[in-house]
Amino acid sequence: MRSTRSRGTKNRQINKICYNTLMSKLEFSGQHANEKIIVVFRRHLIAMRKGFYSLLGFFCIGSIPFLIWSSNINLLWGSLIGFALGLLVMFYHWVGWYFSVFVVTNERIRQTSQKGLFSKSVIDLNLSKIQNISYNIPGFTGEFLGFGTIVLQTIVGDMVINNVAHCERVYDELSNAIYHAGGSLDVDLNNDAKNIEAKEENE
Repeated sequence: MRSTRSRGTKNRQINKICYNTLMSKLEFSGQHANEKIIVVFRRHLIAMRKGFYSLLGFFCIGSIPFLIWSSNINLLWGSLIGFALGLLVMFYHWVGWYFSVFVVTNERIRQTSQKGLFSKSVIDLNLSKIQNISYNIPGFTGEFLGFGTIVLQTIVGDMVINNVAHCERVYDELSNAIYHAGGSLDVDLNNDAKNIEAKEENE
């Protein structure tokens, strides 16, 4: 019973990190007078996979000498150094993941992308400019781990958000926000099927 409760608590903590409607009371720089935050979300932890791979890779490489000459205990320092280097690389990817945030308000969606420790870019997309929204869950992996891709289509181009945690919930929040903002929303869960039908009709 305790293990089940602890798992549930951990899952709720992860959910709050990646998807949070309770942050609607917060404010951000450049927020308009009557602008309200609806939901804040991040990409899934799977977006940090390069950091995990780096941690594992550096640790394994650093452990090779000790595995070959296991009688020499001093070679364990190689494992520790490899692990420390892996943590540094993972920290770099963690900073990029944690500070890359999507803020959905009743007026717009703001994408803040963090690259490394100092590079940051911000993109604002007015909800009324969005013509179509769709999402895709990439097979068993996306269904099992709970992530997907959301595409926001406008006249000037598309905003593609990969590895979205709780993709369906974020999709519903975005759809409702766009609808209430007066956007010309055309909800589409399967763009590929419609494109194929259009091509067949033209032929």
